[in-house]
Amino acid sequence: MNQMNKQIKLLLDLIDEGYNRKAWHGTNLRGSIRGLTAQQAAWRPAANRHNIWEIVVHCAYWKYTVRRRITGEKRGSFPLEGSNWFKRPVELTEKAWRADIELLEMMHLLLCEAVAELKPSDLSKLSPKKQYTLAATIRGIASHDVYHAGQIQLLKRFMNHQ
Repeated sequence: MNQMNKQIKLLLDLIDEGYNRKAWHGTNLRGSIRGLTAQQAAWRPAANRHNIWEIVVHCAYWKYTVRRRITGEKRGSFPLEGSNWFKRPVELTEKAWRADIELLEMMHLLLCEAVAELKPSDLSKLSPKKQYTLAATIRGIASHDVYHAGQIQLLKRFMNHQ
C-alpha cells in the first residue's frame, strides 16, 4: 500500500479506537466484552430486551453493512441469515459465543481493509442510500461501536447487581 492519506488514516484510527484500541473515552467495544462468558453474554435485563450477545452480532452486522456501502457489494453475503438484530444465543455454549466474537472481529478487519483501499476522493461520495457521504458513514460506524460499548458496560453493571 502506498503512503496512506491522512484522512483515511484518521478514519481507520477512529474505527480502531471505537473497537479495540485504547482511547481517552474509556472502554471500547472489544474491551467491553473481554472476559465475558456465554452465560453472561446471554443474560437479559428483562423480557424482550437485547442481551450483550445480540449487541455483539448486531455490531458485526453493521460493520458488514458499512463495508458493503463502501465497496458496492450486494446484500446477502453476511455469514448469518437475517439482518440488524439476530436472536442469540442459538446455542448457549462457550464455543458459540467465541464464534460470534470471531464474526465481529472478522467484520471489523474486513471493514478496515475496505476503508484502507479508499482514495481520498471517495470520501465525499454519497453512500448507496444517498443520505451520507462515505466519510460520515465511516465516522458513524466508529460511533456505533462506542455507543454499544456503553450499553454493554451498563448491562454488565445491571447483571452484577441483580
